[in-house]
Amino acid sequence: MSFLNTILNIVFPVKCVSCGKNESDFCIKCLSDSPPAERENPEWIFSLYDYRHPPIKKALWLLKYKGKKRLTKSFAEVIYEKILEELSDLSIMENFNNIILIPIPLSRKRMRERGYNQAELICRELVKINNLRRGSEVDTASSTGSVNLKLENDILIKIKETERQARIENRKKRLENILGSFSVKNEEQNKKLINRNIILIDDITTTGATLNEARKILKKAGARKVIAFTVAH
Repeated sequence: MSFLNTILNIVFPVKCVSCGKNESDFCIKCLSDSPPAERENPEWIFSLYDYRHPPIKKALWLLKYKGKKRLTKSFAEVIYEKILEELSDLSIMENFNNIILIPIPLSRKRMRERGYNQAELICRELVKINNLRRGSEVDTASSTGSVNLKLENDILIKIKETERQARIENRKKRLENILGSFSVKNEEQNKKLINRNIILIDDITTTGATLNEARKILKKAGARKVIAFTVAH
């Protein structure tokens, strides 16, 4: 597989979507230079970048609709650092430990059309990063650079096909569109949520309606505290 990837990289070199250099799909310098999200979010939603910034918008479009899955690695790296930053206080002040990582799910129809859930791919990369950090800490006897993350991609499901939120400009209609669209899969999965801390992951938030609806369902099922991280707002 690595040999095949090497050949593919020679024929189709990896280029940063922003600067075009042969380095990565979105190089760290360009990500670092991207403007942070400035529009107001609820205090439990943490977004990294301004979606109106053209390279960020382009990268998310490529990930979501053109199968550029490798972009999840770049996004996961910066989201992971943001998670560590926010949890440094939450872990101590609010006992936010033993975390379940849950991606915002797609409907069955959308999943068939796209073939993957970009939020789930980001979650998988987050777990990989965390496992590497934790493995390194075992060797160095340190425990400050990682958290206890467990991915659960089969708890929260989307039970209703909805119009794409991005196509709805009116906030009230966005709320109505997403209402009742999520559920916990079954009683067995419901048990996993009791008194657990949850991190929701999605690529983009606009009004926060999708994340808010997912949070409501998880809290109703017994989750202790729910926060969310997104690439852009």
